[in-house]
Amino acid sequence: MIGVIDYGAGNLKSVFNSLSAMNAKAKLIKSPEDLCDVTSIIFPGVGSFGDSAQHLEEQKLSTPLKNWIIEDRPFLGICIGFQMLFETSDESPEAMGLGIFPGKVVRFDQNKSLKIPHMGWNKIIIKQKSDPIWEGLDEDPHFYFVHSFYPKPDENKIIASTTPYGYEFTSSVKIGNLFATQFHPEKSQGAGLRLIRNFLSLNSEI
Repeated sequence: MIGVIDYGAGNLKSVFNSLSAMNAKAKLIKSPEDLCDVTSIIFPGVGSFGDSAQHLEEQKLSTPLKNWIIEDRPFLGICIGFQMLFETSDESPEAMGLGIFPGKVVRFDQNKSLKIPHMGWNKIIIKQKSDPIWEGLDEDPHFYFVHSFYPKPDENKIIASTTPYGYEFTSSVKIGNLFATQFHPEKSQGAGLRLIRNFLSLNSEI
């Protein structure tokens, strides 16, 4: 059973539509009790870092999520679900993320004359090409982005892909059974569905 974190602002419909297309069983997670029969977690995202952190605390999900990830159980983070893995964010300096990885979420450099938010299709440059999470995808696949902030990990070894937008930024990370993306695979048509299918297949969900 796949648990989809519902913190009040996620892009839940698109995620459930993607899972339904694969005949994958899923349920909403709103409290720690909802995790009892879950074997994989998807943390989708649309919303601000601060609001997301606050909702997780109010729902008492912060600690269970940290423990889940520390135990190397299957976890897919999308957009804000990716950003929340880090310590802090320029978007909400007073808020604390889950702190799984050292690093900070930063805003795109406005001195680069970039259109912000970064919105639309863009390619990713895969760093861990041998990882089966990328199986069946093109050399430089394109995915859909919509964001103004992105994480800057302190550790390069976790970076699974980067994306060029004025300069290269980290667009996904992977370590063990954790995979997280700044782009939205659930909105990325064939490539995105294949990526989600790969994640589920690796964790015996389909």
